[in-house]
Amino acid sequence: MLRRLYDWTMSLARRKSAEVWLAIIAFVESSIFLVPADVLFLPMSLAKPERAWRYALTATVASVLGGVAGWALGYYAFEAIAKPILIFYGKLDAFNQMSAGVTYGWVVLLLVTSGLAHLPPIKVVTILSGVAHIDLGLFIISAIVARGARFFFLAFLLRRYGESIRHFIEKRLGQITMAAAAVLILLYILFHYVLAH
Repeated sequence: MLRRLYDWTMSLARRKSAEVWLAIIAFVESSIFLVPADVLFLPMSLAKPERAWRYALTATVASVLGGVAGWALGYYAFEAIAKPILIFYGKLDAFNQMSAGVTYGWVVLLLVTSGLAHLPPIKVVTILSGVAHIDLGLFIISAIVARGARFFFLAFLLRRYGESIRHFIEKRLGQITMAAAAVLILLYILFHYVLAH
């Protein structure tokens, strides 16, 4: 099923309506969809590098709006809608572990790491933010920073290096951003639990 979703998403990049689909995929990725918007963003930006910045803006805005939708699901409709979505994707256990003893600082950190490296999946964190009643303004700012950083950094790489960077992005960028996310988590833990006491 995941492979079919991926292939279908990739096929959208060849359509005239690709930018609309990019916005839709970025929106639903942040609340209910499994396939990241990157799989559409990359081929679109390679095909039309002069539009890479525009595509990054489209993906960022749609992703943040999708995040707000995920937040609303968690805030207003966790049992009715959000919980079944998490169960469907097998993410309920991860969600329950994260929601135990959640703090504002921890959720903001998770927003940044999930926005940059999909660690943990963004939909889990957006729903968690709503359940934890994280301030919506703080949530939006964090989502803009995290998702904007990812899409605009990808746009920069694609504009500067073109097709030659595609293999690196597809194979290594995830590992690098996950390592950066792990460093952010360690720094947060160090500051919060060691230096603060």
